[in-house]
Amino acid sequence: MQYDFTTLMDRHGQDAIAVDGLGQPGGFAPGAPKPGFDAIPMWVADMNFPTVPTIQEAILRRVQHPAFGYFSPTDAYYNAIIDWQVTRHGADPALLTRDCIGYENGVLGGVMSAVSCFAAPGDGVLLHSPTYIGFTNVLKNNGYRIVHSPLVKDAQGVWRMDYADMDAKLKQYHIHVAIFCSPHNPCGRVWTREEIEQAMEVYRRNDCVVISDEIWSDILLNGHRHIPTQLVSEDARQRTVALYAPSKTFNLAGLVGSYHIIYNPTLRDRVVAKSAKCHYNEMNVLSMHALIGAYRPEGKAWVDELCQVLSGNCNYACDFIDARFPGVSVARPEGTYMLFLDCTGWCEAHGRTLDEVLHAGWDVGVAWQDGRMFHGPCAIRMNLALPRTRVEEAFRRLDEYVFNGPFLSERN
Repeated sequence: MQYDFTTLMDRHGQDAIAVDGLGQPGGFAPGAPKPGFDAIPMWVADMNFPTVPTIQEAILRRVQHPAFGYFSPTDAYYNAIIDWQVTRHGADPALLTRDCIGYENGVLGGVMSAVSCFAAPGDGVLLHSPTYIGFTNVLKNNGYRIVHSPLVKDAQGVWRMDYADMDAKLKQYHIHVAIFCSPHNPCGRVWTREEIEQAMEVYRRNDCVVISDEIWSDILLNGHRHIPTQLVSEDARQRTVALYAPSKTFNLAGLVGSYHIIYNPTLRDRVVAKSAKCHYNEMNVLSMHALIGAYRPEGKAWVDELCQVLSGNCNYACDFIDARFPGVSVARPEGTYMLFLDCTGWCEAHGRTLDEVLHAGWDVGVAWQDGRMFHGPCAIRMNLALPRTRVEEAFRRLDEYVFNGPFLSERN
């Protein structure tokens, strides 16, 4: 490969919560690993790979100029986004103009701006569950009523939307705003065109504005293809606020910077007006140059290699679980770099609680995440965006010390 996805990058002392904030991931208090075990960061959704060099190069070029005053987004910024969306996701260059693109400090901020345009505190907002904890927090903190339409597993263990349930919930709670996660976090589904078309038809029949979080759209596994929600029909284009960012793709969350694509001028005017009222939704000049550096041809090649690496890690982990951890089930993700383990069967068979399993993993340095925050009753979320050697070591420890080791016969 052209780029480095094997070096074990030392992030300690760089203010990275993935490694420096290991003691406070939320959900429960894990404590430090036992002596003899280093921590393998597998909880928060960022990557332990060096990013594509063109990002640093773009930032360094800008830093050479000593003025950092007020600025406006450049043509290069808008053109980079348009080119990325056209070449990577099939957007129509005749329709995706710079007027459709707007800066957002973060996807969740964009979600909140859009929700508050079309619903008032106390109103219901439809979400699929399991649910990304960020959606839960931002809606609760702003006084909205969360209504879940649970995803269901089919006979092959694939997560599916329940369209009848979605329709019933929208009608029962008089909901006119829905958050759609595509690809889905934490389940890892990359929805097909037919699935999105059916979902959008349900939303159309119920006069529902759709806020589509597509931050994971570039992280695709084993040849799966992302279909932007706005591209499945003209109606979908007109009722959808889509949110993107280079942060998940290139590990740029610390630089801050996302963007929306809104084709409908009425929706766009309302979202832009709402996000401007706080006087805080302003772009950082280095963030702009980071995006430009990311959305270059080198960035496209880097992402292609990244997806190969992540596909290999995912396949290794899922095969290992199937072979070595009876009672632990996992739906093989099609996108993202997260696994969502269901430990129900294993815990019932061995008389253990999820807290005990979580602690046993953390004791041997497997820093994984409590899945109950994501509405998985006995679930664990795991980040696989690490060099393969680290992934293999993590699963060796889980095999030897947790699911098939002393933990089976010892009580904490």
